Amino acid sequence: MKIKHIFLSIIIACFVIIGCKKETPKNTAPVKKEKVSLAISGMTCEIGCAKTIASKLSKKEGVLDAKVVFKDSIATIQYNANAISKKELIAFVDGIAGGGMYKASIKTNEKKHTCTDNCKENCELHTAKKECCIKKDDGKMSCLKNCKMACCADKNS
Repeated sequence: MKIKHIFLSIIIACFVIIGCKKETPKNTAPVKKEKVSLAISGMTCEIGCAKTIASKLSKKEGVLDAKVVFKDSIATIQYNANAISKKELIAFVDGIAGGGMYKASIKTNEKKHTCTDNCKENCELHTAKKECCIKKDDGKMSCLKNCKMACCADKNS
């Protein structure tokens, strides 16, 4: 009877050893790190919206790091371009909370002109002379000839 138990134990051990083969590693492409900034509209609060979007992005396959700044409505995402694309990231953000609540788009660095009230007043005074004023680094106003709307400062959008 003991011999049967020993023999049966050896057979079970052989099945376990044979059945537990080492898995061969999958051929994975190397990580191709890229970064994208998305402008997100539809966020109404920092804790409920921005934190939720950041949390969901962080858990998304292919996303290496995600930060959402509510104040600026910008998500900065570092991702593996071999695993996910910018279009997929945008679609993912658009689909959070059932879709329709948030709208993401790639943030561009185009320049927008903004004029201060003080600068506008100075420009209006010098319009007849085709002069315009700009604020120098030292804080003083300086007028430029033949420079329409030079008082407008270029700012990143």
